Amino acid sequence: MANRTCFEDFDWNGFWDDYDGYTGSEKVTDERIADTERLLGYKLPRSYIELIRTRNGGSPVNSCFPTDEPNSWADDHVSITSICGIGGQWGIDSDDLGSRRMIDEWGYPDIGIVFGQCPSAGHDAIMFDYSECGPQGEPSVIHVDVEVGEGEEPVRTPLAENFESFIRGLVHEHVYDTSEADKLADLETARHALFTPLLRNLCDAADTLLPEAETVLRRLAERVIEEKGFFSLHADPLSHLMYDLEFLLYVHAKGSVSIEVYLADYEKILVFGEAGTFKTGGYAPGFVADWLNERIGSGNIAEAVAGDGFVFDDGYKREVLRQAGTYHD
Repeated sequence: MANRTCFEDFDWNGFWDDYDGYTGSEKVTDERIADTERLLGYKLPRSYIELIRTRNGGSPVNSCFPTDEPNSWADDHVSITSICGIGGQWGIDSDDLGSRRMIDEWGYPDIGIVFGQCPSAGHDAIMFDYSECGPQGEPSVIHVDVEVGEGEEPVRTPLAENFESFIRGLVHEHVYDTSEADKLADLETARHALFTPLLRNLCDAADTLLPEAETVLRRLAERVIEEKGFFSLHADPLSHLMYDLEFLLYVHAKGSVSIEVYLADYEKILVFGEAGTFKTGGYAPGFVADWLNERIGSGNIAEAVAGDGFVFDDGYKREVLRQAGTYHD
């Protein structure tokens, strides 16, 4: 029994999806594992190491884990898009998208390692939880949802007592396929739901700048839903256009604004609101902050000539209005 592997009776054939966008190119050696453990400050579970030796991260074919507690995406399960390996852009040790950044910048609890990406692309994730066992122990697996109100703690949902149990408990998404119904519900919300109070005020103040602001936002949201199957903003061109329009309306109504104030107010525009409100299905602050930094770096958003804060460059403002025009004809 001493030499027993965690998955000795497990059939890896068909476990991994053919898509390799989340797969690291580095070889998983003992030395590389030790480096990752030193960097993150935790001993990696033996079962996790066995898994990434079969493939250094990737998307599992069976991508759902049953739960007894509802979360922001479903009442009876959580979904996972990838199990992160080590090294590369998606590794748990990555500077850009790894566990430490998720904890330090995106609000995940500092209790272990973020190793599983979810469809929300940042709003929720799967973690190793070392809070009970300590950094050298065998962690449990939990789901963490950071789509919470201001000042509230992320919601933690226990999933499995260890990583081996988590892997063995994964089931295919067909068991929970509600995608078409979810898409239709999101389209209905985008077309008819009330705006959050701040977004309503920004549209009302748009006057001659963008008199069809409400129609533009609703039709752009419909386009996002048609492409993704749900309403959520990430780092794609349609999401960036939505961020542009929101900033355009905000500055038009309130004048130049500091980065800190805008990021704080952004949550009230298209994130938090009452049930049934026109809003996104989640919120990862990093996406909005990265968009804003990119726009400032490119000069599309610049410091105001008079007064403090930032506004759109006139040329880029015209470009945003041009793109907006394609959504109200």
